[in-house]
Amino acid sequence: FFSSYRSSAKLVAPLGCLVSRQKHTLPDLPYDYAALEPHINAEIMQLHHSKHHAAYVNNLNVAEEKYKEALAKGDVTAQVSLQPALKFNGGGHINHTIFWTNLSPNGGGEPKGELMEAIKRDFGSFANFKEKLTALSVGVQGSGWGWLGYNKEQGRLQIAACANQDPLQGTTGLIPLLGIDVWEHAYYLQYKNVRPDYLKAIWNVINWENVSSRYAACKK
Repeated sequence: FFSSYRSSAKLVAPLGCLVSRQKHTLPDLPYDYAALEPHINAEIMQLHHSKHHAAYVNNLNVAEEKYKEALAKGDVTAQVSLQPALKFNGGGHINHTIFWTNLSPNGGGEPKGELMEAIKRDFGSFANFKEKLTALSVGVQGSGWGWLGYNKEQGRLQIAACANQDPLQGTTGLIPLLGIDVWEHAYYLQYKNVRPDYLKAIWNVINWENVSSRYAACKK
């Protein structure tokens, strides 16, 4: 149904292989909760990681156990009814596991090397790319994500928005490189309802080394 990330942030087998699965766990952050201040404050990071992401992990494990039972019983109705919970919580786990690594206290600035060349090729300039992804993310209605992804078939970068916790690859086929969380829990305590201010600030902590590594990996 979809592939999910373990705490190691590596892709694992799809949900069809649930006979002897390991439970998903909340990944550790590679920095302290206060490390992204003043751009994202410690209270937001603590709640976002230890409460919101943890809830997705816990609920995903519960849904997978129920799905395993439904498979064993051959209960197709139960399998179908569980798919929204698997998609929502599994997507939340996938998205946030990427998101934490996309951020860094030493981030900001502009990417270098092949990623920068690809951005210039596909968007005209870094400034144009930044403007387009920001506008797309601002325009997400309700809760969701703005993404930079790689279209492997076309060999080019694309931006896309996903609603709620829909995972980029499972929803659009694009390989996720950079995700920007625009759920209110990602910014409201600091930026209130002014999402554009949050999006302006987050560029100061984007981990371009991580995004570049993801780009290099998906081209292999």
